[in-house]
Amino acid sequence: MDEEVNGILVAAHELKAPLAVLRQLALSFGEMDEKDEHIRSEMISVSERAIKQVNDLAKIRRLEDGLFEMEPVSVRVVCDAVTRELEYLFNHNKRELFIKYSNRSQLVVANKDLLYSVVYNFLLNAMHYSGEGTRAELVVRDCYDKVRIMVRDYGPALPMDVWREMKRGWVAKPTSIAMRPGSSGLGLFIASRFSRYMNAAVGAVRHRDGTSFYVELPSSKQASLF
Repeated sequence: MDEEVNGILVAAHELKAPLAVLRQLALSFGEMDEKDEHIRSEMISVSERAIKQVNDLAKIRRLEDGLFEMEPVSVRVVCDAVTRELEYLFNHNKRELFIKYSNRSQLVVANKDLLYSVVYNFLLNAMHYSGEGTRAELVVRDCYDKVRIMVRDYGPALPMDVWREMKRGWVAKPTSIAMRPGSSGLGLFIASRFSRYMNAAVGAVRHRDGTSFYVELPSSKQASLF
């Protein structure tokens, strides 16, 4: 891991404590009127998402230790869990989330926690980059002997340099993404690193009206227990 990326991960770790304090302060307020309650709810939500990304960055530092076990994982169970967590955020920001499962292979070889983070970060990107009243799409389908999880947004086009990095299979470090305000590319950085650890192919497709990000995982031949 190069020095610059390691520095980013160390800095992110230092942010965890103040983020946790911010969340706790928001939770400690007494009764509020409707407007202030909405602000408190937003503070808690934003701090929790930030803490989640800090935790993901901490996991990146531990990937080299090989602590994340690979096993048969139900793709639909993971995707359902992620969409349940982000449902409020999509509704609150007036974005529609369309979900389509057409995969016959129910299980993939993956790490459940890492796969959850990959899908979570792709969907969070889609929520941020789709305009109000538009929709994002989560599609799961078979792709030869693999299962492809694809998230499509209808935001600004992905810059060519970021697309090339995704085509190569991983993002070297978090970078700003022009025409996609508020993005450091952090979610793509996390998703690409976790996918690489799981030996999963990751990439992006540029459209005239948005971008599709995907991860492809080998299907597991073990009989489904779900």
